[in-house]
Amino acid sequence: MAILEGKGLSINFGGLQALSDVDFSVEEGEIYAIIGPNGAGKTTIFNCISRIYRPDTGYIEFHGQELLKKRISDISKLGIARTFQNIALFKHMTVLENLLLGCHSKLRADVLSAGIFYGRAVKEELRIRERAEEIIDFLEIEHTRKSVVSLLPYGIQKRVELGRALVSKPKMLLLDEPMAGMNVEETEDMARFILDIQEEMGTTILMIEHDMGVVMDISDQVCVLDFGKKISEGKPKKIREDPVVIKAYLGEMTEDEGNG
Repeated sequence: MAILEGKGLSINFGGLQALSDVDFSVEEGEIYAIIGPNGAGKTTIFNCISRIYRPDTGYIEFHGQELLKKRISDISKLGIARTFQNIALFKHMTVLENLLLGCHSKLRADVLSAGIFYGRAVKEELRIRERAEEIIDFLEIEHTRKSVVSLLPYGIQKRVELGRALVSKPKMLLLDEPMAGMNVEETEDMARFILDIQEEMGTTILMIEHDMGVVMDISDQVCVLDFGKKISEGKPKKIREDPVVIKAYLGEMTEDEGNG
């Protein structure tokens, strides 16, 4: 059953066609990867889902609800959380404080009870702190929980950003290049965490990633974009062997190059 579906998505930026009639369908509980050369339109899809951009044509449904009719603030309430290609943490705050901020969309206490820290506000504070500690344990960053984020290694900061997205218990997680800038060991750790999120939490994952080894190892379905158009979709094995995909990544060999 599809949890997220996009149909006929097109968007133009001042004459640049970022997306052209793109369709995609993400099944509940799977890891769905979007790949393609730089400028192919991958992050544009994420920005449409997040309501940062509004496509010129097409629609996006999440659990049967039309996302393009929602406000940006509604997206997290529906159960969609996101990480970014460039780390977007509050660098002057601690790991724990950053994670607690990820729960803001789930708070329901009124202004009065929150102001005097009474009743529902106290219960919510205890609940979100418990959830934050669970995620800290899950991502194996217990030793950094009180550390200021700006002082942490890059790979740990990427985990913290992942944790901030997880604390709200999302139904779907949008991961924008989660392995970008990581060394081999950090990449392996992040891939393991993503698989654990899928298997242990049952979270559906939509992922943009340039590391083809990771994509082919952990994805259930892969969608390939090139110059804003979808050129292929399917299981990793199919994508790996698709000549259209190979051409998009490597370019078409000329006759002289073939003879050289």
